[in-house]
Amino acid sequence: MAASTPHYSVQALKFFRGLKRHNDREWFNARKDVYEREIKAPTIALAIAINEAMLRFAPENVRPPQKAMMRIYRDIRFSSDKRPYKIHQSIWWAREGLEKTSGGGFYFDLGAEQITIAAGVFMPEREQLLAIRRHIEQHHEEMRRILTQKKIRSLMGETDGHKLTRPPKGFVPDSPAIDLLLNRQWGLIAKLPADIATKPTLLREILKRFEVSASLVAFLNAPLAAKKQRKPLF
Repeated sequence: MAASTPHYSVQALKFFRGLKRHNDREWFNARKDVYEREIKAPTIALAIAINEAMLRFAPENVRPPQKAMMRIYRDIRFSSDKRPYKIHQSIWWAREGLEKTSGGGFYFDLGAEQITIAAGVFMPEREQLLAIRRHIEQHHEEMRRILTQKKIRSLMGETDGHKLTRPPKGFVPDSPAIDLLLNRQWGLIAKLPADIATKPTLLREILKRFEVSASLVAFLNAPLAAKKQRKPLF
């Protein structure tokens, strides 16, 4: 696999098909070398290549590959679902300074049947949610211009906003931004066939979607980053 065109093997998809059927430690441990070689190593290579490109359009979201790559192991401590492994490998590029919260970022995952490419804010904390809503209400026209760009609409769809059924506290029903304010998350997403991940064009497919989504990520991060950077006067 050429370093300049990181992608996955057919064996990676086969591994995830097997993991979906046999999600237990015995099965995984017997094939851990396959996971390390066919999934973990290409994922790190992909993260490195994407980092290099993101320096151009989203430098604040560049992250060390090992930190951007999410664990394959599920946290089952408080879950009734005791399956120990996720059935996809994911990468999350959080914004610098917001890594431990839920600021806007870029996301990729590979599973047996599809790849997911997404960008936005997906699980904002309570204070973040309020800050983003206030920002949207003040700048909703700018957000609408971003979401209606031809390049975005040709490559990405809007995510499910997990909408509220009534206006959030502190916002009036007749706000010109009410359709956007009802959301509890804001983002763009594309789901593509998994076999795309086995081709040298994978990097290009991800990057062109990340790049057109960068303006939305920057918009959503604006109120969060400004708040994070404020320092006490004394």
